[in-house]
Amino acid sequence: MVWNGKIDWQKVRADGIDFAIIRAGYGRLASQKDDRFEENYAGAKAAGIPVGAYWYSYAMGEDEARQEADVFLSVIKGKQFEFPVYFDLEEKKQFDLGKEKVSAIMRAFLEGVEAAGYFVGLYSSASSLTTHTADDIKSRYTIWLAHWVEQTNYSGAYGVWQHSEKGRVNGINGNVDLDICYKDFPTIIKGKGLNGWGKTPVLTPDKSENKQDSTVTATIKIGTDTYKGTLMKE
Repeated sequence: MVWNGKIDWQKVRADGIDFAIIRAGYGRLASQKDDRFEENYAGAKAAGIPVGAYWYSYAMGEDEARQEADVFLSVIKGKQFEFPVYFDLEEKKQFDLGKEKVSAIMRAFLEGVEAAGYFVGLYSSASSLTTHTADDIKSRYTIWLAHWVEQTNYSGAYGVWQHSEKGRVNGINGNVDLDICYKDFPTIIKGKGLNGWGKTPVLTPDKSENKQDSTVTATIKIGTDTYKGTLMKE
């Protein structure tokens, strides 16, 4: 995140950190992209640290949540994430709307990002998961649980537990949130071809009427001969 300053990701990796979930930005505007997102993404990748991303919300309704989702998708487009991409809703003014409206905001964002081919999840505290999050959201989407205690008593399912906000990691200035992951997200996500890990397409005749105009470079092996060239859709 921008307030952590410049991060030495090689030192982070050497300190035993095996994944990172990076802030991509906040709000509804492209200008609200985190100033260090590109730098942090590239640095973590170069250090061999699997990454996820999250977007901090200020949405007060479903339409604003969809706008946030669209901006988030534009920021992470073209990148590959081994971990889920998360929606982070925690503003008091949002919770003041009540459980039904908060849950509707969550659904609008999560559904929009999921539809674009991402393994999406919800970042939330134990208390807000209990009081402001509908059951269908908690059962459908992976949860990144924020509960800063030695042992959480949250009884719902979660894939990642953020157990402290006062960790110290070599290569990062100041306090760092510390997390424990309980699922093999890289295998799950890559296996499903999500988060930029698109599966290799199978070239088959396409007679549909709604094809997009495009070209593709293909390598085809027939026997011992290899053919490579550019194919254009008719």
